[in-house]
Amino acid sequence: MLGTPNHKSTPPAMLAWAVWSLGAGLFLLGFFHRVAPAVLHRELSLDFGLSAASLGSLSALYFYSYVAMQIPTGLLADRYGPRRLLTAGLVLSTLGAVIFALAPSLFWAGVGRLLIGAFVAVGFVCTLKLATHWLAPERFALAAGLLLVAGMMGAVFAGVPLHLASEAFGWRIVTLAAGIVGLVLACAVWIIVRDDPTDRGYSGYVSTSLAKVSGETEWQKLKRVFSYRNSALLALAPGGIVGSVLAFSGLWGIPFLTHVYGMSSAIAATVCSGIMLAWAFSGPVFGLLSEKIGLRRLPYLVGTCLAAGCWSAVILIPDLPQSFLVALLLGAGFCSGGMILGFTQAKESVPMALAGTVSGVVNMGVMCGPMLLQPLIGWLLDRLWSGNVGAEGIRVYSFGSYRLGFLLMLAWLAIAIVSIALTRETHARQHPDPK
Repeated sequence: MLGTPNHKSTPPAMLAWAVWSLGAGLFLLGFFHRVAPAVLHRELSLDFGLSAASLGSLSALYFYSYVAMQIPTGLLADRYGPRRLLTAGLVLSTLGAVIFALAPSLFWAGVGRLLIGAFVAVGFVCTLKLATHWLAPERFALAAGLLLVAGMMGAVFAGVPLHLASEAFGWRIVTLAAGIVGLVLACAVWIIVRDDPTDRGYSGYVSTSLAKVSGETEWQKLKRVFSYRNSALLALAPGGIVGSVLAFSGLWGIPFLTHVYGMSSAIAATVCSGIMLAWAFSGPVFGLLSEKIGLRRLPYLVGTCLAAGCWSAVILIPDLPQSFLVALLLGAGFCSGGMILGFTQAKESVPMALAGTVSGVVNMGVMCGPMLLQPLIGWLLDRLWSGNVGAEGIRVYSFGSYRLGFLLMLAWLAIAIVSIALTRETHARQHPDPK
């Protein structure tokens, strides 16, 4: 039993975290689909005859639809609640996975990627919305950090396990299996999840009168979110941080490590999974540290500066010893975990009634990074290609080409540092709701 309903008590921790974990399940599944092309780059290139630019574009289709759905997701979550959005997202993203797995051509593969991105997009914002209602306010930063862990676990499953499974069964069968997991999760969400503890007979952490913005249109709510200075700054910052991690670990890291540093595909996939694990582990660490010191901006800014330093060494210094290279990459992943504090800082910067909308705005900024960096790096690599090809006719790029492409990551990281520095510190206190 997860607990006996009691209108005078808050929900038991086991039930609250179970509700949160089902939302996090969609985020995990979405992250699996997000980074899978990095491990499947060889199979996709051979099946569909892809160049670096076209592979980057196919991978980025996920991000185009994902980003486009963020603000609508936030608005819909504030108005209709996360339960219905999570269930619909799981069912429809499964449809996208089936289309991608059965795609006879690049066009249909692209359609599948677009559908997957559009409907797993509801996972992050809806889970943060559930955390706001089901968990005590002092647990929100930890819940946001653990949500990053869930996402990174999806990325880890899309690393070595996906590599081994695709070799054993083929990438199409594995993608279909991921779709089946989504359907099972949809059933669990519909049965167990409720939008607020009061729907289960418990008292909630958020007053229902404060959780709604009566009389406002969606456009008015969005304008109100952007009237708070932190909203735009915190939407601009994370694209460089997450974009760097996902452009590298999610697509270009494996060919970079295999072609430039001579690693095997399996070892390169392990390193990229390690970056994701370091990023995952650091999310709760940054969350707990932030709660302890009562600050959001400072740990976020310090982590971003350290991540930029690690990436700079990897990108600008050739012929690094492999052990030092791996240490720098793991350091970049770990220090990037501070970006999760941007969601907590953003939530605390606006009235509670706008929590879902501002989360969607910030998450849109998060995904703009990989959406733009992945194809732009691929475009630069193709422009700088010297004509070298490796096994099975796959293009091989030099360190100099990768360096110029990866400089885009450093440029956006510099913008991120400035943006975070300009935000207003919330001191771990929620913005007061209007009377």
